[in-house]
Amino acid sequence: MTWLADVPQMIASSRCPCRKRGETVIYANCCMPFHSGVSAAPTAVALMRSRYAAFALGNAAYLLATWHPTTRPHQLAFTPGQQWLLLRILNANSEVAAVTVEFTARSRIGSTIHTLHEISNFVQDGGRWFYVDGQIM
Repeated sequence: MTWLADVPQMIASSRCPCRKRGETVIYANCCMPFHSGVSAAPTAVALMRSRYAAFALGNAAYLLATWHPTTRPHQLAFTPGQQWLLLRILNANSEVAAVTVEFTARSRIGSTIHTLHEISNFVQDGGRWFYVDGQIM
């Protein structure tokens, strides 16, 4: 059974976690095709957004599959009770096969709000985009 088989229909028809406040793009028409393997993220920014949505939904398999093999960890552990709230793409520096994406992501654990500010590195390998690593700011 895949991760996607466990996704209830109500999540598929909900607002995608990667979208800006006020946008009404639903998960099934946004990141779900990437998470399910129906299609690959066409840009590094789309991959960044889909990876954020995967964190929000607890999809470790997708996160590992989109992590470049040279830097991929053996497994991922999610923080219990962490709720991802908001993604903001601040900057994307595009080159032919390598891109940096600066972003902030807000989450909540209990009543405490946390902000992750990172510059992530992405490469295109074999026609697909992969996350390589990131520098926390």
